[in-house]
Amino acid sequence: MSRSDDEEFELFRQEMNDVTPLVGDQVADIRTAFEPTLAQKERRRAAEAEEQENVNFLSTEYVDLVEPDEVIEYQRDGVQAGVFKRLKQGRYTMEASLNLHHHTLREARTAVFNFVQDCHHAGIRTALIIHGQGKHSKPHPALIKSYVNKWLREMPPVLAFHSAQRPHGGRGAAYVMLKKNAEQKQKNREKHAKK
Repeated sequence: MSRSDDEEFELFRQEMNDVTPLVGDQVADIRTAFEPTLAQKERRRAAEAEEQENVNFLSTEYVDLVEPDEVIEYQRDGVQAGVFKRLKQGRYTMEASLNLHHHTLREARTAVFNFVQDCHHAGIRTALIIHGQGKHSKPHPALIKSYVNKWLREMPPVLAFHSAQRPHGGRGAAYVMLKKNAEQKQKNREKHAKK
């Protein structure tokens, strides 16, 4: 036979009838006893900031379609013309690569986001993304290439990108140049401060 909540509470109240509350300085204030310490608050704030950074914000909404044979390129303000020219010519060592062949659009979105974030955190400055030309992709030709062109522009660590040279995949791949991460910037500041 089960009791109702009211009956349970009444039994509890009867049992506690002769109990007297504690008084004095030794009683914990339960309103503040479980408040996080300053260090815990700071760790939580840092974790939330990192989590926010790692949230995939890349959109699969509208995209300007590019042609399978079209060159894709982008250069953020401040990237020197000579640096962009060397990237375009494939004269930097590609430190990492991502192959998107046989990926769905959703898989490609996740892969590109994670790849760029991982490269940036690891201090990789130049990478190759093989997106394919998509001449026969459905429902539109060059769909993943079009989205890669869009997504790379949306990602803050990306300084520039350009379709690759023929030995590296030609118009079915893109060279990507990334910003220095915080650790690399600090080393650079220290290096130049010594001079």
